[in-house]
Amino acid sequence: METDAVAPTAKLNNRLQHKTNKESATNLYWKQKYFFFMLIPVIAYYLIFHYAPLYGIVIAFQNYYPLKGVAESEWVGLDHFRELFTGLYFLPVLKNTLIISTYKLIFGFPAPIILCLILNEVRIVIFKKAVQTITYLPHFISWVILGGIVIEFLSPTRGLINAIIMGLGYKSIFFVTSEAWFRTILVLSSIWKEVGWSTIIYLAAITSVDPELYDAADMDGAGRLRKIWNITMPSIMPVVTIMFIFAVGGIINDDFDQVYNLLNASVLSVGDVISTYTYQVGLVKGDYSFATTVGLFKNIIAFLLILLTNYVAKKTNDYSLW
Repeated sequence: METDAVAPTAKLNNRLQHKTNKESATNLYWKQKYFFFMLIPVIAYYLIFHYAPLYGIVIAFQNYYPLKGVAESEWVGLDHFRELFTGLYFLPVLKNTLIISTYKLIFGFPAPIILCLILNEVRIVIFKKAVQTITYLPHFISWVILGGIVIEFLSPTRGLINAIIMGLGYKSIFFVTSEAWFRTILVLSSIWKEVGWSTIIYLAAITSVDPELYDAADMDGAGRLRKIWNITMPSIMPVVTIMFIFAVGGIINDDFDQVYNLLNASVLSVGDVISTYTYQVGLVKGDYSFATTVGLFKNIIAFLLILLTNYVAKKTNDYSLW
């Protein structure tokens, strides 16, 4: 009998506690209402420019004509996807995209981490800030300008690199028009542009490391390399993992601005990527349905890569997006 009397009381207490927590959360939200109002422009931006355009995905399943519109264009089902995988041009373009993106991941992803660790060990503040400024300045320059700089820098007649090569008694190299060098140029110029900006994220993560850990390591006689390996790297590993997940998810994506400004007819076989191919098909030739199909395929692969990488990261080191 006593047990039967306690059970309703416990349920009543749980309901009262839940109601109290709900009311306190509501009051807290109300007190912070002005901060939520500040979210309205951000939410509106994503709704208008990221979610509303998703309606346009349907034209990947149509023979879309702008004059007819989405409602009256002919539905063709998966015909464009069949054309995508049986066409002569898409698979080589996909191969180029994966190769270039993989090179960027292998060489470009560790670059800001290494630069961050080096800058963290610099004790001369003025020198450190100067290096930071110089390295992340290219991030704010468009590829239209940077592409011109790269082309001039590698020019076979007036470029600095070829001037050095010819000064050593060798023939000049047409780097930008060379199939052997073009992918290397893409990877190195991408690192040059983004390495400094990406370093900011890792430097911010290092600031959260407890200084007492370094003091304890000093007392134990640990050197700089030992402290980097045993303290700094494990401390920033959650951030590294998250950035790596995003990097792998973006491996199917390519930098259209960079490739488009450096691409030329001599290197189409090794430099034509999905975004430049989509531009040619969609905007130049006006095949909007097929271009949308290519974009939809690319986004689906990117989403699956993020899911897979997040799963592997969670199983291996317990750090993940969710």
